[in-house]
Amino acid sequence: MKKFFGEFKKFITRGNVLDMAVGVIVGGAFTAIVNGVSNFILKPIINWVLALILGGEGLSGAITFLSKGYATDGTIDLANSIYIDWGAFISAVINFFLIALVLFTIVKIMNEIKENNEEIKEKIKKKKLTKEDKKELKAKGIKRSDKKAVEAYLAEKKAEADAKLEQEKLEAEEKAKQERLANPTTEDLLKKLIEIMENK
Repeated sequence: MKKFFGEFKKFITRGNVLDMAVGVIVGGAFTAIVNGVSNFILKPIINWVLALILGGEGLSGAITFLSKGYATDGTIDLANSIYIDWGAFISAVINFFLIALVLFTIVKIMNEIKENNEEIKEKIKKKKLTKEDKKELKAKGIKRSDKKAVEAYLAEKKAEADAKLEQEKLEAEEKAKQERLANPTTEDLLKKLIEIMENK
């Protein structure tokens, strides 16, 4: 029993479960907002437009009867009728597009924030001085408060690192070339034979 509760505690305190719980709660509140926008803003506007164009009751009157059931007073009884409720369908479509639009906007904003954070972290990482840099600055008599001197030092260090990488690349290429000359492949030997034959 103790093991079961231990595992349950571990499960419930995991980040994904907490994120999911927050998502469900926010989603519930968000559904109320979407329904409010749909029912109290968009539907009345659509009803008004439909009433102007078609007359009648708008979305609430957008019903196609397949089979009509009548009450005792002669009016149509919807509970005993078979009908297609176009108004409810249009409302569901409106809700869907509202939710999709808001979710798209939220995801877009979150992605932009994430990208900006990564860019900022990258910039901070580039500008962050290592212990070695601090020692070198101290040895050269450059104060860390002197931003221009520090930037010049970092630029010089970057140029040196780039030059070193280029030198290492050239050395690696030269080494590969020498190794290939020392151990020629069949293709190299054929090329040499063709060159010798062409010169003759």
